[in-house]
Amino acid sequence: MNPSYLLGVDIGTYSSKGVLVAAHTGDVVAEHSVEHTLSMPYPGWVEHDPDRTWWGEFVSICRTVIANAGIDPKHIQGVGVSGIGPCVLPVDEAGQPLRQAILYGIDTRASREIAQLEEALGRDEIFEHSATHLSSSANGPKIVWIKDHEPEVYAKARWFLTSQSFIVFKLTGNAVMDHYTACTYAPLLDVAARQWRAGMEDLIVPTRNLPTMSWSSEIAGSVTRRASLETGLLEGTPVIAGTMDSAAEAISAGVTEFGDMMMMFGSSNSFILKTDRLAPTEHFWALNWLEPDSFACVGGMSTVGSLTRWFRDQLSPLEVAAQGLHGVNAYTGLARLLEASPPGAQGLIVLPYFEGERTPMYDPDARGVFFGLTLKHTRADLYRALLESVGFGIRHNMDGMLAEGIVPRHILAIGGGVKNLAWMQTISDIANIEMSIPEQQVGSAYGDAFLAGIGVGIFSGVREIRKWVRYVKQITPNPESTARYTPLYGIYRELYARTSSLMGKLSALHR
Repeated sequence: MNPSYLLGVDIGTYSSKGVLVAAHTGDVVAEHSVEHTLSMPYPGWVEHDPDRTWWGEFVSICRTVIANAGIDPKHIQGVGVSGIGPCVLPVDEAGQPLRQAILYGIDTRASREIAQLEEALGRDEIFEHSATHLSSSANGPKIVWIKDHEPEVYAKARWFLTSQSFIVFKLTGNAVMDHYTACTYAPLLDVAARQWRAGMEDLIVPTRNLPTMSWSSEIAGSVTRRASLETGLLEGTPVIAGTMDSAAEAISAGVTEFGDMMMMFGSSNSFILKTDRLAPTEHFWALNWLEPDSFACVGGMSTVGSLTRWFRDQLSPLEVAAQGLHGVNAYTGLARLLEASPPGAQGLIVLPYFEGERTPMYDPDARGVFFGLTLKHTRADLYRALLESVGFGIRHNMDGMLAEGIVPRHILAIGGGVKNLAWMQTISDIANIEMSIPEQQVGSAYGDAFLAGIGVGIFSGVREIRKWVRYVKQITPNPESTARYTPLYGIYRELYARTSSLMGKLSALHR
């Protein structure tokens, strides 16, 4: 029997990662990751170089994992790709990028375009079709921004793609986007009908400039000869439509049943609750899921792991350099600071809105705050307060979901943040939630590989991911700690309420 492998690659905010997985066992036989940076040319603008970062790193990962595994590419049965989203990349007929890619909700440049679309279409009408309100995570306003500010780019654009659809195009020559990702192109999609909305030509963009929609695990095409020469993949290898990183991560965590909820701690936070119906709410996103007759309630925080990266780079660079720490080891060293400060960080509270905030606030003008600083506070207190702020943000979201009548039954925690178990316990205590941690923490790329397995017929559906996933840790909240954090959470909530108007004024001064 010939060996069978599945390739999964994820393009993330700060790194890209790929895995080659033995199809029938779920064992990772090779993996490779590449770090990259963001471009922030102006306040509120966050971009990636699609050729160098997205495609360049995809090519590097393909060649590296194939070489390290020492396999013949003919044994790779399928390829799955995920990427950061929602983001916008205009490309020409040949798929060549016409500008840098505009990233997801951390890019807040299109605030005025949101207001313009709400005025033109009506806020309630947008919600009726999109199952969500417009925010900095919506791609429609960002396309309008390109139309208004870069008309020459807009005029040349054949398609407006996102990260994984760009990679799929480079591999296959086909412009395809999965239904889940398409939901983020509000207000261009009728979510319930799963169709691009007609009548948006003059206001935003013609539907002919948007990709064909497909289910995530459906075959989008096969590797072309040109892509084969670049990547080392065999010409003709099937490529699925793929999805956004958070959805692939949910699959890798084992989200299979209604009521399962993935809680992803990466550069940002995303949570996805699988539901049996489309459930639009005022504070979260309701989307079509990865297969027919399944849906999702989605939310998240803009900055989570990026807070620790900011602390590492801005407040601890000399210490990190002195200890010779790099990459993951640097974070391991900094994690000890959490234990050097008591719970509550000696009365220091942080608002973690360093790049605006997603749910449940939808506030692109929200800003980070350190509140309560005194001369007694240490760097460890600052670090603990940063980590605790994530717990407060998660609790804010969980309270919002419960108020909407949405109740997760099983929370599965995944992402780079779960390596810090003390942080996960802190979040559990603050938010009063139980979390299961899967043994396999490869992340979105692992989910991509499994989805490719569905696409080529190795698996019948997402429930079979349980053949790959095992759980090794259960995090349970400490009632005494939860009670201690509750009054601090009240201050956290009130602090934003009292300063949000000032945040808006400050943001306006720096646009």
